[in-house]
Amino acid sequence: MEFDLINLVRNNVRDLKPYSSARDEYISDGSAMVFMDANESPYSNGINRYPDPHQRQLKSLLASRYNLSPANILIGNGSDEVLDLIFRAFCEPQQDNIITMPPTYGMYKVLAGINAIENREVLLTKNYELNVEKILEAINSNTKAIFLCSPNNPTGNSFSETHIEDLLNNFHGLLVVDEAYIDFANHDSWLNRLGQFPNLVVTRTFSKAYGMAGLRLGVCYASEEVITVLNRIKPPYNVNELTQQKAFQMIQNTDVLERQVEEILTERDLMAQQLEKINFIKEIYPTDANFILVKVDDADKRYREILELGVVVRNRSTQPLCNNSLRFTVGTPEENKRLLKVLNSL
Repeated sequence: MEFDLINLVRNNVRDLKPYSSARDEYISDGSAMVFMDANESPYSNGINRYPDPHQRQLKSLLASRYNLSPANILIGNGSDEVLDLIFRAFCEPQQDNIITMPPTYGMYKVLAGINAIENREVLLTKNYELNVEKILEAINSNTKAIFLCSPNNPTGNSFSETHIEDLLNNFHGLLVVDEAYIDFANHDSWLNRLGQFPNLVVTRTFSKAYGMAGLRLGVCYASEEVITVLNRIKPPYNVNELTQQKAFQMIQNTDVLERQVEEILTERDLMAQQLEKINFIKEIYPTDANFILVKVDDADKRYREILELGVVVRNRSTQPLCNNSLRFTVGTPEENKRLLKVLNSL
């Protein structure tokens, strides 16, 4: 059975005629025009006009960077909107299911609940690897998508390329690889193989390495056919003008990005070395992300103690396979020294 996108799309979405905004019907070529088509305020203040609904400048920049076509790109109001669009385009409420592999990013489960989609959970192995055999066993005719985060949150590790290939080759729904932390990993992105797998979808965020969490900007990379479906149901002006302008400006400043990522990686390694000296830390897990997950003697107790001393970390003990685990985000050199000082004082 080959991958068949038409049969994957919900019937109502397949037949949907998307909303046509004023900026869809007239696309400016830069000429001086009098705009009287969109019922906007005519008084210029930099944001009185509707933003480009298709973020053409941003897409062109990203397409050039990753050797893709703008037709392979959808930009969303944070990666959470991008993920939600995948649910709404391909998963029939009260009928279809998706598969996730806890411990993982919690929004997959939340979005499944919001969209009334069954979430079939297949736990990672004790080493936080994919259990491909059990994942394939969990698939049925109503399984529309598999969501995996690589590097994974909260564990920090990247999943085996071979395991992901096995899923791509043996699953005929969408395999969504969430690469929120890919800029901190030392291996290639799945973007490089987008053309090989019609069922591969890669999502990214500008909240981590790019330092734009406050802007709320996420991206979906997929085949032109998948992106066309998602564009059908995307809100017409989902990414505002200020976000588009600021992101375009910051994405071009690659020197700053590369310098900051390099510093975080250096600090991550230094932090890991120092954490080994903390007597109540029992295990430090390998990481390809901008955070480190550790197992401690009593996570609830240590979380409270660290908080009382002015540092906020994340207690991940409620997650499957993460009993007594704390997650430390890598900060500036000064912040990391503060954390280590606190830990050493306990």
